[in-house]
Amino acid sequence: MSTKNAQVTNRVHDQTLPVQNSAPGAARLIPPALVERLQALNGLDVIPDLDLSRFSRWKIGGTADCVVCPRSTAALREVILLAREADVPVTVIGLTTNLLFAQEGIRALVIHLGPQFAGMRIAGNRVWGQAGVWVPGFARRVAKAGLSGIEHLAGIPGTLGGLICMNGGSQRKGIGDHLVSATALDMEGTLHIYDREQCGFAYRTSVFQQNHQIITEAEFEYETAQDTAAVRREMKRILEDRRRKFPQKLPNCGSVFVSNPALYASFGPPGAVIEKCGLKGTARGGAEISHLHANFIVNRGGATTADVLYLIDLIRTRVQQETGCDLEAEAKYVDALGRFSPAHRVARQWAQENTA
Repeated sequence: MSTKNAQVTNRVHDQTLPVQNSAPGAARLIPPALVERLQALNGLDVIPDLDLSRFSRWKIGGTADCVVCPRSTAALREVILLAREADVPVTVIGLTTNLLFAQEGIRALVIHLGPQFAGMRIAGNRVWGQAGVWVPGFARRVAKAGLSGIEHLAGIPGTLGGLICMNGGSQRKGIGDHLVSATALDMEGTLHIYDREQCGFAYRTSVFQQNHQIITEAEFEYETAQDTAAVRREMKRILEDRRRKFPQKLPNCGSVFVSNPALYASFGPPGAVIEKCGLKGTARGGAEISHLHANFIVNRGGATTADVLYLIDLIRTRVQQETGCDLEAEAKYVDALGRFSPAHRVARQWAQENTA
């Protein structure tokens, strides 16, 4: 979140991480005293033992020992400071629309920025929103206010913070094109304000994928629509196109791989290339390369993290053999300590360890 939508890459690690960081039932890293202090805070919901397989968009993953849902930046800052004091690792998620959770769950403290952290307002051409704003609703409200430039966000699942972090969008456009400023909280509890240039936006990337800061809110500027009906028609067309092309009835994380410019120029988009490699419909366990769109891996029921990693590595290996191009996963793997890594790197390591 796919250019997604979740606040997913505040703690990205480029190195390949072990798939197994702790066994199921491993000792908790979050002391009971910290949970008690979190529960005593105002403006915060605390959820112990969250089943990630029920919460995630892929419906895969173990149990998160403790999830907190702040309702304000002040509450978020208190969480960060308490976790820092207790020397407990922290990870931040949104709607999980491009996350693959470790099967053994997450021992780190998970901060969820979602509906409780979703303030939004529009004044003229300026639009302000918190990180937990749901992107499809954001796009509808901006269009309803008579503004344009938001059309390409129609139907993209996930949260505003995650989309900024990924510079997500569609039609090879990114949300950063209209961003004025973004506010982020570092691990010491200090707020930083970034203008568009400082955000380092490029295709599906931003500075927030490396600096470990948590996006809290952002301001945008959009154009006044010359024809509001045309804006609505374009958004409706994009939504209908997404419904026709993408699997929406089975759990998935959206597009698994980002578009490689060299691959696109010579062979086409990832989905078409994967299909040409004969992989459409290939399954392992409960996971399947979608019959509808080959750049989606769906959960037909009971899929595990290992099933998805197998298919990711199979796709990359076959595409590299056929085209000479390396696909990179947009999906992120979240290990048991809450660390993020590109899913294709973890998939390669998993394949090497399980075929040796």
